[in-house]
Amino acid sequence: MLGLPDGVRGCLFDMDGVLTRTATVHAAAWKRAFDEFLRTWAGRTGTPFTPFDEVSDYDSYVDGKKRLDGTRSFLVSRGIDLPEGDPGDPPDALTVNGVSNHKNALVQSVLDEKGVDVFDGSVRYVRAVREAGLKTAVVSSSANTARVLAAAGIADLFEARIDGAVAQTRDLAGKPAPDMYVAGAQALGLKPSEAAVFEDALAGVEAGRAGRFALVVGVDRVGQADALRDHGADTVVTDLADLLEQR
Repeated sequence: MLGLPDGVRGCLFDMDGVLTRTATVHAAAWKRAFDEFLRTWAGRTGTPFTPFDEVSDYDSYVDGKKRLDGTRSFLVSRGIDLPEGDPGDPPDALTVNGVSNHKNALVQSVLDEKGVDVFDGSVRYVRAVREAGLKTAVVSSSANTARVLAAAGIADLFEARIDGAVAQTRDLAGKPAPDMYVAGAQALGLKPSEAAVFEDALAGVEAGRAGRFALVVGVDRVGQADALRDHGADTVVTDLADLLEQR
């Protein structure tokens, strides 16, 4: 009924794009932050301005990753080497932290103005998982996870949360490394072989595969089913509610 292998005792869910409709918010924030930086960079260096692609660049370099990791990954793809700077750098600072802080400020602004919507099918699935006696956790690279879950009204559906803030405190490597998902399983008292991973990001399904989890479910919101499989998804659905219909 849940589409899970025998022996699975817990489910680990990414948040943005799996539970909440916030992936597009992050993509738009990354585009604005990077485009503003790239215009400034082009003016200072005399290089052409090539804007951030909200689909291909987002999927390849930032989706599913911790904020600083995403910034570094995209800058490397453009051959740009910025100093790390400090966590308190202002959004206009030409540093990795500055660009990252600009992106986060944009996301915070949208969340304050528009709130958070959920994927109803995902909430149905999480409730069904809990009713079946399985444990649940959120594993998200976002440092805003607790705030988003609370705003969405679904924080009470999860027994544990491993997010960007926890990863920083515990020095956990971000996705595509498996560390955050392994920590999520441990927080539920489970081994990876006893847990399933649910992800919409390529880096996330890579993390699930690298951690040798019992099942890695790719959630295809943007027409990248083949890429999700290529990066490690065992199965791909367009909505988690689809799993409730499997026999």
